[in-house]
Amino acid sequence: MEEQIPFKNLHSREYSGHKKKVHSVAWNCIGTKLASGSVDQTARIWHIEPHGHGKAKDIELKGHTDSVDQLCWDPKHADLIATASGDKTVRLWDARSGKCSQQAELSGENINITYKPDGTHVAVGNRDDELTILDVRKFKPIHRRKFNYEVNEIAWNMTGEMFFLTTGNGTVEVLSYPSLRPLDTLMAHTAGCYCIAIDPVGRYFAVGSADSLVSLWDISQMLCVRTFTKLEWPVRTISFNYTGDLIASASEDLFIDISNVKTGRTVHQIPCRAAMNSVEWNPKYNLLAYAGDDKNKYQADEGVFRIFGFENA
Repeated sequence: MEEQIPFKNLHSREYSGHKKKVHSVAWNCIGTKLASGSVDQTARIWHIEPHGHGKAKDIELKGHTDSVDQLCWDPKHADLIATASGDKTVRLWDARSGKCSQQAELSGENINITYKPDGTHVAVGNRDDELTILDVRKFKPIHRRKFNYEVNEIAWNMTGEMFFLTTGNGTVEVLSYPSLRPLDTLMAHTAGCYCIAIDPVGRYFAVGSADSLVSLWDISQMLCVRTFTKLEWPVRTISFNYTGDLIASASEDLFIDISNVKTGRTVHQIPCRAAMNSVEWNPKYNLLAYAGDDKNKYQADEGVFRIFGFENA
């Protein structure tokens, strides 16, 4: 199916508004809004029309007092979004009004955040390798766990029964949920594992590593099925498209690789001007949002992100 996508005819559009570089981009569950989180201490919500023209209007989410490092949308509600910041808070926002509805003060600088697929819990990771699980309704911590190894990205599986941690030791730690008891340690890479993505169909997960490889794992057998080898620098960010047939990966290489999950072959490369921080496919269409360390000709942060996949620029 995906081989028929006319990648050569597709364009990227640029979205500017942030004053400093964009760390994180994420789509809401119905694929109509994109959120961007920035070093400028704000997040912005953009209304994106998949077949539309012209510029998107954006709403600014103001309140954090440090960089917004990661954000994620409620998987069951198209207008609720959570942000994690270096200011030690996690905030919940209404994307229609731009108002912060809940906030939790945690113990460290937050760098990772992810929702449980049923929307009931949020997991937050900080720079001190501490994991906090928040109950979304009360917005209070229900679990806290400090690990004695470097914890990078975190994710639940589709059913919410397993919780994954990628580590600086090159392993993926698999915990049962909600007990957080260890189930498995996967020796995934020869260098630190930086990022993880779960395929939307629930068959696979993928891990990006400092060894420049992306590994694809069968979730039912916990076995590595294949590796993607196109990048030459540490893999910072990966994402499956909505059908689970394509995987995008990016690094300090000056292109984003899009590969066929089944064959492992590259189907397209999107050129970029800087190291990438975040790539994310839309959950309903083949639109890929991406953001990196773009600078202008005066070497100042550009604060832009782009979306690839439009039929006209």
